Amino acid sequence: MERHATHESMSRSRFPDGFRYMRGKQEYVTYRERSSLRVWYSETPWHYESHYHSAVEVIMPIKGEVIYSLLDSTYRVQVGEVLIVPPNCIHDLTMNEGSARYLLLFEPDGIFGMRDMQMVAAMLKMPIYLSGQAELQEDIRKLLLQVVTCYDQQEPLWNSLCYSLLLQMYARLGKHYMGRTLQSDGDEARDIDSDIINSARLYIDQNCMLNITLNDMASFSGFSKYYFSRVFKQQLGIPFSEYLRRKRVSLAEDLLIHSRQPIQEIAATAGFGSIATFNRVFRDVKSCTPSRYREIYGDIQ
Repeated sequence: MERHATHESMSRSRFPDGFRYMRGKQEYVTYRERSSLRVWYSETPWHYESHYHSAVEVIMPIKGEVIYSLLDSTYRVQVGEVLIVPPNCIHDLTMNEGSARYLLLFEPDGIFGMRDMQMVAAMLKMPIYLSGQAELQEDIRKLLLQVVTCYDQQEPLWNSLCYSLLLQMYARLGKHYMGRTLQSDGDEARDIDSDIINSARLYIDQNCMLNITLNDMASFSGFSKYYFSRVFKQQLGIPFSEYLRRKRVSLAEDLLIHSRQPIQEIAATAGFGSIATFNRVFRDVKSCTPSRYREIYGDIQ
């Protein structure tokens, strides 16, 4: 039976291979050791009320249908179809008697952080409903079924093997997406500035802990700061300042999970000027405090 948390507290529900933690509408997904992917198969009638999480959610009915409500739309996902719900998207789902489904949850940073995935940034932020696209739909289902098999077998490095399949899935979806957008926007997609922005982004990725400013990056790129700001957002889908703070938070996440380093030191290591700024930005991006994040996900006791 699903349990609901009050605003002040967090509840958890037991599942076969772990827990689901809830605080209000936010769900904190837990994973098996050294993994960031979970797969559930269920034939049990189920209603899961409105919630969101940092993981991507994929539904793949095996029998009957699963009904999703998100972004003011309702999806009745049938056998043979696939629905991919992006991170931090509020949704609810219902599966009635006589249906069965696979549900996959996985953290997307390793995939979404790939350099060329920024070319399809808009696609990554929206639901993807594969219905009636025969060849593409069948290819994606085959990849997802391979993920399920890999997850069940739990061979060495199974998590990485599963992610290699998920990366193939997004590459296939991205190629399809770009094929449609290039038809109407080919000149912009092939903008000669893209190589310069990619070089700037690589520099940020490798030096996000330093005191990088907009003026620094404009000078690095050979652009005015106004032109750099416009092209950066055009190419990557988010402003320079937001990209930088997400990279710093991502670095801090890794330290929170895999080290015993004090939080104040982590803030400095990740490039934040003060612990107050770090706490505020981290909470904005991850919807919880750094200490709470370490409590939930940390793998060092």
